[in-house]
Amino acid sequence: MLAASVAALTLGGTALVEIPVSAAARPKGHDVSSHQKNVNWSRAKSKGATFVYVKATESTTYRNPHFGQQYNGSRNAGLIRGAYHFAVPNTSSGKAQAAYFVRNGGGWRADGWTLPPALDIEYNPYNKKKKCYGLSNSKMVSWIKSFSNEVKRLTGRRPVIYTTTHWWKTCTGNSTAFGGNHALWLARYNSAGAGELPAGWKFWTIWQYDNGSGSLPGDQNLFNGSTSRLKKFAKG
Repeated sequence: MLAASVAALTLGGTALVEIPVSAAARPKGHDVSSHQKNVNWSRAKSKGATFVYVKATESTTYRNPHFGQQYNGSRNAGLIRGAYHFAVPNTSSGKAQAAYFVRNGGGWRADGWTLPPALDIEYNPYNKKKKCYGLSNSKMVSWIKSFSNEVKRLTGRRPVIYTTTHWWKTCTGNSTAFGGNHALWLARYNSAGAGELPAGWKFWTIWQYDNGSGSLPGDQNLFNGSTSRLKKFAKG
């Protein structure tokens, strides 16, 4: 995922076309943004999708114009779905972006069909010279904490954190502050598996193993557990 599109994260290896054999039995999902426009959800389900994350917002200035069709359409087709926010930490506070996200689709309810809100945090796509948005490790950790605390206050759930191990090491100093109470959505495109985890996490909850070349619209993901565990994760 990258900004308003679903471009590839870098520093993760080559994109995969097929599900890694070791993970083939896990529930299959995907994530979409405005790049996918109006998605054929019945077709996605027929191809094996069980869950999806839909981009809702970015910073405090962008809303996905296809969010309604994607978020509600996936639910109507029988998929478990959730919303994610693309973080731009140098434009406003974590608290402000969290509030904007929740107001514009990032809510949660314990209905068994709604995944926890997710924070997509990765290298700055707008300024390669400030790949960590000009924030020090400690300020980045504080920004994420501010975002998380506001999402928790507004929704009752801690956000899932989407990132790469490389980004986490570079931009947070490999902080251990979040692994205990935030689910990890790890991006790594390697047939050998999800690989090294960011500090603080002992396992991944969702693995994004392919950046757009799979059978489902958008990026390809797996859930680390059974379908019943996925439903329990959604319900909280």
